[in-house]
This record gives sequence, C-alpha cells and structure tokens, in this order.
Amino acid sequence: MLDAFTALNRGTRLVYRRGLRRYVYAPIAVNLAVYTAMLYYVVTRFGGWLEAWMAMVPAWLGWLEWLLWPLFVLSLVLIVFFTFTLVTHLIAAPFYGFLAAKVETQVTGRPPLDDRGLARTAVDALGRELVKLGYILPRALALFVISWIPALNVFAPLLWALFSAWMMAITYLDYPMDNNKVTFADMRRRLSAHAWQTLTFGGWVTLITWIPLANLFLLPGAVAGAVLMWDRHYRGEGDVAAS
Repeated sequence: MLDAFTALNRGTRLVYRRGLRRYVYAPIAVNLAVYTAMLYYVVTRFGGWLEAWMAMVPAWLGWLEWLLWPLFVLSLVLIVFFTFTLVTHLIAAPFYGFLAAKVETQVTGRPPLDDRGLARTAVDALGRELVKLGYILPRALALFVISWIPALNVFAPLLWALFSAWMMAITYLDYPMDNNKVTFADMRRRLSAHAWQTLTFGGWVTLITWIPLANLFLLPGAVAGAVLMWDRHYRGEGDVAAS
C-alpha cells in the first residue's frame, strides 16, 4: 500500500535522478524569485498587520488577549502561506505539468493520455490553474472572514490547516490528472472517494512548504509523489465510476 509519506519520499529521490533532474531547475528558479519577494514584503509589513488586527479586538474580549494574540499570528502566517502558494503555483504550473508527464512516463513505462504539444500544454495549464483559483478563492475568503470574527476566529487556525491540506492535494494531484484528461469536477470526486490518502498527502505537502528554502527543492518531489499517488490510488477510479 503506497502511503502519502512514502510517495513523497520516493518522488523526491526520483526527480533528482539522471534524466529527470533537468526538469526541476525552472520550477526551483520561479519559486526562489517569488519566495524572496514575498519574504521581503511580509517582513516589512508584518508588525503593522498584527497591530491593526489586535486593535479590532473588542474590549469585552480583552481578558482573552493572551490567547487571541498567538491565534491571530498563526492565522496571519497561514494567510501569507496561502497567498504565496497560489502565486508560485500559478507561475510554475506549466513546468510542473511537464515534469509530471515525464515522471509518469518513466515510472509507468507509458506516457499520459494527454497528446497536446508543449505550447498548448503550457497555455492549458494556466487555464487549469484559474479553474482551481475559482474553486479555492471563495472558500479561502470565507475562512479569511472567520479569522477576523471575534470568538469564531479561535477555530480559524484549525480550519486553515485542514483547508491547506485539501488545497495542496488539489494543487499537486491535479497535475497528473490533468495530463490524463481528468476533468476538474471528476478530480474532486476521486479525491473525495479516497479522503484519507488525499488529506494525508496534502498535509505532508503542506508541511514541506513550511520548511524555509528547503521547500524550493522538495516541492518538485511532491509533483512526482502526486504521480505515484495518482497511479496507485486514483487512476482506476474513473473506470469504477463509469461501470
């Protein structure tokens, strides 16, 4: 049984072998550029954001300030992480889709069903990212609002953590599924049908993204891990649904 951690471990070792490692350089360069810009922006503004957030706490909740302060900090960090993730994957999507196709060919011995050319694949990958954004952003906005509502925001960090795992699963497992002509709606159905594998994979990827700098070199391994998960857990799901 292929579990999420094993898939990520195998995937990371796989992408840095001869024949595949040349395909990870572009995504790493993209992530490094965005990482540097985002880190500078957050460091210079974090104090002001936190001060403004704490000023919104009503007086009758002042006695809970010792608890709300770290919860606000954690929620703000999660929001920044979420934004960083969306930006980097929107830019790197064409590279990740191409990497996923190369990994699938090497691992399974056959190419994915997608027969589009490189240029068309890159354009369609950006379109697919916009579809994902259309799904993710309204739900992220709802969590963002909850994060600012006194009392309810106590639950915000947990909700953000669960949502982040689901979001990362959608983000990475979509690469091999898109390469195999699985629609976005069908992909979500397949992920829901294997909820444990989906959330554990997304949770591990989320943890990887929190490792400063090292995450830049580990995320291509998450793409390969997603291909392994796709081949083991999700590929045959469409056949079952159609029967």
